Amino acid sequence: MTTDRQRPWHGVLVATALPLTAELAVDHDAFAGHCAWLVANGCDGVVPNGSLGEYQVLTPEERARVVETAVAAVGGERVMPGVAAYGAAEARRWAEQARDAGCGAVMLLPPNAYRAGERAVLAHYAEVARAGLPVVAYNNPVDTKVDLVPELLAKLHGEGYVQAVKEFSGDVRRAYRIAELAPELDLLIGADDVALELALAGAKGWVAGYPNALPKASVQLYRAAVAGDLDTALPLYRQLHPLLRWDSRVEFVQAIKLSMDIAGRYGGPCRPPREPLPPQQRAAVRAATEKALAAGLG
Repeated sequence: MTTDRQRPWHGVLVATALPLTAELAVDHDAFAGHCAWLVANGCDGVVPNGSLGEYQVLTPEERARVVETAVAAVGGERVMPGVAAYGAAEARRWAEQARDAGCGAVMLLPPNAYRAGERAVLAHYAEVARAGLPVVAYNNPVDTKVDLVPELLAKLHGEGYVQAVKEFSGDVRRAYRIAELAPELDLLIGADDVALELALAGAKGWVAGYPNALPKASVQLYRAAVAGDLDTALPLYRQLHPLLRWDSRVEFVQAIKLSMDIAGRYGGPCRPPREPLPPQQRAAVRAATEKALAAGLG
């Protein structure tokens, strides 16, 4: 029988924001502290080097050290780094780096330098699976233009290439189709603003953005939702949703980092090409964050 310990993607795993100094250097000490703080506040693990972690603008040396920093801070079994790359060989090398650093699993986007077809997607995941770590697929058709539809996910799982999927399409109906076609494939919530719907549909985990700023309330929401405790989950979800919906917007990194700053954590700046939020968006994020904090949603 497979246990949760063998499935480190179960529970609330935070897609970590990456603290940068005013000079836009990676602050590894602050990042280590942030990872430890998330776990201390109830989160089950961290997912460094995802889109929220700005992996696309890191040097290879920075990207490798981010993984090592997270492992040193919270233990490898709690770290599931993103290993996305344009080429399958490069993605496999990142999976091997994660394996050698002691991580328990990796998260992988499909090839996204172009609109890849089914054969290319299967070959991509097959190559990365050769690293020997469990692979969690990441379906984000909005950004990648490659859609891991339930039928394709069932093939990937049937071949042994992926063990779970972070579902970011926003289409909650897919949860039920995935469960029919691949009942042993674990569904993970991929977008914060459908967290309740996918939790009720049987999700085994949540790769989450807003716990970077509000971990306790986010964990409370997830635990109540998967337990079917709607008396707790639904009011909390309604309170958090003005913030959670930012996770599905283009400016999600800036918004979450701003909420972190407002909540007393260090979010800080982003590297270009991301720019600071314009005044109207900053005001909206600030108002929603302050309202959540005033309600005790830390």
